[in-house]
Amino acid sequence: MSITNPLLSSPAAAEAAAAHLAPHLFAQAAETDVEGGFPTQSFADLAAARLLTAALPVAFGGAGLNDSAATLPLLRVLQHVGRGNLAVGRVYEGHLNALLLIQQLGSASQVARYAADARAGHLFGVWNTEDPAEGVHLEALPNGRYRLRGAKTFASGAGHVSRPLITGALPDGQGWQLFVLPAEVQPPVLDRSFWQPLGMRATASFRADLTGIELEADDLIGSPNSYYQQPAFSGGAIRFAAVQLGGAEAVFEETRNFLRGLGRTDDPYQRQRLGEMAILLESGRQWVRGAAEHAARPGAATAEGAETTVAYANMMRTAIETICLDMLRLAERCVGARGLLRPQPFERLHRDLTHYLRQPAPDAALADVGRFVLDGKEF
Repeated sequence: MSITNPLLSSPAAAEAAAAHLAPHLFAQAAETDVEGGFPTQSFADLAAARLLTAALPVAFGGAGLNDSAATLPLLRVLQHVGRGNLAVGRVYEGHLNALLLIQQLGSASQVARYAADARAGHLFGVWNTEDPAEGVHLEALPNGRYRLRGAKTFASGAGHVSRPLITGALPDGQGWQLFVLPAEVQPPVLDRSFWQPLGMRATASFRADLTGIELEADDLIGSPNSYYQQPAFSGGAIRFAAVQLGGAEAVFEETRNFLRGLGRTDDPYQRQRLGEMAILLESGRQWVRGAAEHAARPGAATAEGAETTVAYANMMRTAIETICLDMLRLAERCVGARGLLRPQPFERLHRDLTHYLRQPAPDAALADVGRFVLDGKEF
């Protein structure tokens, strides 16, 4: 039976809902900025705004952000959520990523099953990072079932994400397998002491030990190694970069508000710095548009198209990182020592954005762009 949601049934409606919600997320952010904290109320607000189902097709009660043609609204939704709270944006991006992967790799019955879970309020995520010495392995049992051994680290939303999408090594070198864990039925053992970060405290990115948990055959998503197919694997970097740009936008907005509050808007040096920050922000928005255009173009999923999509995504994530770092530097000069004292938000924004920018393999991403252009290829 087709399910439609008249309250949020288009990409444009999702974007508008995220823009409306962002100030509320920002107002709640300081309260959960503690180690082991989690923005429970913020995710309740996302659910109430129907944004937890926005990546589903309209027929399944979503807003259609799963369609490649809706990549720009998808990125703008993530940017608005990141503007509100980077910790919320990190977990929310993982939620959307998991739902998109299930739609890409799962069977029709699995897509319907997990769409129903999303409508019921389940929070999804992707847990891929692990210490190789204690990584997750699937041990075969009868009837297509498996028992798990090992742990994941940086398991964002642990204890709150009830449908994590997880990678594990199959027996006998068969490759890596994705599976969904019904975490409220078989909860992993969490080591909360693992998460003592500089920033992003409220993401609850604990160590999750899955040892002894058993899976049914229908919990497996896709074929072995399908998670690493391009362009989806590396090209997905544009989503976390959009969240990061939202954090930079929050830095810009709060800097402007701070200077207005001090009556420093006539200072020529402050005006110069705000002008530089405005250019950085607009540059980031142009990168978001460009990344969306590349992801949505015909042939993006072909072998040649995938290579171009990944190279552009690597350029975009690198450019956004530089934009964010420059935005922080200029904001510090604008607000001075006074602005870096709590309860001003700059101290938290600085910690969160600095920490979140440390995404895996930044040098390799940039080197891949260089290889692409040295091979004489064009975007």
